[in-house]
Amino acid sequence: MFASFAIPVLLVVAVLIYLFVLGNPDNFEGGDPKNHPVPDGVAHVLGLIYKGGYIVPILISLVLMSITFSIERFLTINKASGKGSAESFLRRVKSHLATNNLDAAIAECDKQQGSVANVVKSALHKYKEMEVASGIDKDQKVLAIQKELEESVQLELPMLEKNLVIIATMASVSTLVALLGTVLGMIKAFSALATAGSPDSVALANGISEALINTALGIGNSAIAIIMYNVFTTKIDKITYTIDEAGFTITQQFAASHK
Repeated sequence: MFASFAIPVLLVVAVLIYLFVLGNPDNFEGGDPKNHPVPDGVAHVLGLIYKGGYIVPILISLVLMSITFSIERFLTINKASGKGSAESFLRRVKSHLATNNLDAAIAECDKQQGSVANVVKSALHKYKEMEVASGIDKDQKVLAIQKELEESVQLELPMLEKNLVIIATMASVSTLVALLGTVLGMIKAFSALATAGSPDSVALANGISEALINTALGIGNSAIAIIMYNVFTTKIDKITYTIDEAGFTITQQFAASHK
């Protein structure tokens, strides 16, 4: 729902930025966007980007998508990590398990919250259920706890990985769109060189500027998307490792305390 709403909105915002911010007449000599950008200042930079052509709003929308979905993933993954340190939370749960104080361990999950705490809490409830279960041997009880852990993980992990594919897509698509803009700019530049008589220096400069601006925007956004994707996958791997460690601790504690 978030992605289906955000992407069209960001496309519209990018077009508006291109037309009314970058294409502001104050950014150009004589107040005409067809002229050169003003000599210096922020207006010069904005006018220069505007000269990148109609590929620029597409690239701006990709930049906005990378930023928006990076913020969304950052908030979601931080919330999934819980209110405090996952390592400290896991140590407290281990301490309560060592004294067979399951209620205290569950209370720690309620305080911590997040994906790790949700999985651990689910496993601890199954732990309590297996303690009083009759007619089942120890190995079957351990398997039941492991199955509960696996099911809980399958419910939590998709939420963490959702929208990461969009960030990964930005890394490759930005480069391809930038390449398209670069090619279009070079076509204009070579067309200016091919004119009869002396080359059209203004058209030549505009074509080269268009090519370089699109290249810069696309490569810059691709770099941002790759960095953010790696940051988020590292955070998710850390959460997954913590869940695995907690699951191993719970199952081993049950096996050790129930002969």
